[in-house]
Amino acid sequence: MPAAPTRRLISLALPPGEEFIAAFEQAWAAGDAVLPVDPHAPPAVVDNLLAAMRPDDPVEVGVALVIATSGSTGEPKGAQLRREALDASIDAAHARLGREADDVWLSCLPWHHIGGLQVMLRARRLGIPLVVHDRFDTQRFAAAEATLTSLVPTQLAALLDAGVDLRRFRAILLGGAAASASLLARARAAGAAIVTTYGMSETAGGCVYDGRPLDGVQVKVLTDGRLAIRGPMLMSGYRGRADLTAQALAGGWLHTSDLGTVEDGTVTVTGRFDDVIVSGGENVVAGAVATAIGTHPAVTDVAVVGIPDERWGHRVVAVIEATEPVPTLEELRDWCRGVLPAASLPRQVVVVAALPRLPSGKADPAAVARLAGQATPTSQPVSPTSSR
Repeated sequence: MPAAPTRRLISLALPPGEEFIAAFEQAWAAGDAVLPVDPHAPPAVVDNLLAAMRPDDPVEVGVALVIATSGSTGEPKGAQLRREALDASIDAAHARLGREADDVWLSCLPWHHIGGLQVMLRARRLGIPLVVHDRFDTQRFAAAEATLTSLVPTQLAALLDAGVDLRRFRAILLGGAAASASLLARARAAGAAIVTTYGMSETAGGCVYDGRPLDGVQVKVLTDGRLAIRGPMLMSGYRGRADLTAQALAGGWLHTSDLGTVEDGTVTVTGRFDDVIVSGGENVVAGAVATAIGTHPAVTDVAVVGIPDERWGHRVVAVIEATEPVPTLEELRDWCRGVLPAASLPRQVVVVAALPRLPSGKADPAAVARLAGQATPTSQPVSPTSSR
């Protein structure tokens, strides 16, 4: 009896568009799984990702997609998603959104993240026309003819600032990061039909819409205050990491790093259990940013925190001790650009004579956050339409 063919993991470092779709379809037709890779990531970031994902190793039976996520630890992990999980997510989302004859999906999020890729997958599974933008641009967005789209708060803020009419969309899924109450109020006052979503790579994207779990999804609060999720769209595990899988999928529930409440069936996320900063829909690991900034010769010590920001959800702030000449924000961003993803570059620098410290000698995170929140930004936030 001939041996079953080995299923491969195909990495796709392509921008959203026809070439990506063709390569994706070819991989699935061959029975292989796909690992989308950020085509704009620095080589060191890609090398680190591929080393963790081990594309030369066989793929588990049934796994169709591996989405890279830093999660709560900062190390690259691959959330393995089966076709059944992806289909369950898509079907549950459209059961909530409904379907209209003139529907058109507009994709303007990167496809190496589940939120962006799911737009393409929804259109593919349900036969809905798809308009693809390989990058986000407010003018292109304003001219696109579509009824459904998915955004992160950073993009929504940019569209509102540009005066783009959002009323033609019957639903705008908003996820990737918590949106501020003021941003949601602005959007709804402008006539935008916003649907706030909560989910992650491990749940094949959003599984809670406007605080209500999608059909088939259960959410509960663990004893430590973290949210746990169960449903047919959960990942099967982390690629090559049985240890992390056992921790994350205990008892059939996905144990998240999000703190929250569930009252009368409504889920509210109140914060993070770890030090990951969600900025512009991207997970930014504070420790990794601090390590990169700390290699600058003028920086003697550094702590990195996330400060609430209407545009970004949280902006990444570096609080530093430094010698003269003190590096500027632009200099530190340039210094880190080759070793950090664009979303992890700091958006503000606060210079202090000495970092506040705990008795243990470690930087006091609460005191650092207060300093960062009280400081005047050293430069204007980076434009969401520019390279992040």
